[in-house]
Amino acid sequence: MTVEITAPEEPSQDDRAVIIRGLVAYNDATYGPSDIRSLGVLLKDGDATVGGLWGRTSYGWLFVELLFVPEAMRGQGKGAELLAQAEEIARARGCANAWIDCFGEPNRAFYEGRGFAVFGSIPDHPEGVTRYFLRKSLS
Repeated sequence: MTVEITAPEEPSQDDRAVIIRGLVAYNDATYGPSDIRSLGVLLKDGDATVGGLWGRTSYGWLFVELLFVPEAMRGQGKGAELLAQAEEIARARGCANAWIDCFGEPNRAFYEGRGFAVFGSIPDHPEGVTRYFLRKSLS
């Protein structure tokens, strides 16, 4: 086998899937079964998805990867509803904790208002803005 390192401008989802499969197999063998499962809570307008929450559960944790509410719907509690439903699903899957990362003070305040606490940060990511890492107990 001849292996080379490449860095495509736009790597494919198939490339990502190979990496994920290998990493999950390694982690499961090393640390025990992860029970990794995708989790989506969607905002729908008819058949069209207009926003929502995307994440996953594994090793007893909920990770919220993405949460988006269209601007016209903000301030109506939709973000809090999405998060609450994801937490409910995570609890049903046996998760005891959740974590998320976000940019800036307004987003940090949103998550802190829902019981999350900062456990780390990266200043100037992007420049002039702090990226926060937050966690919450689901029990």
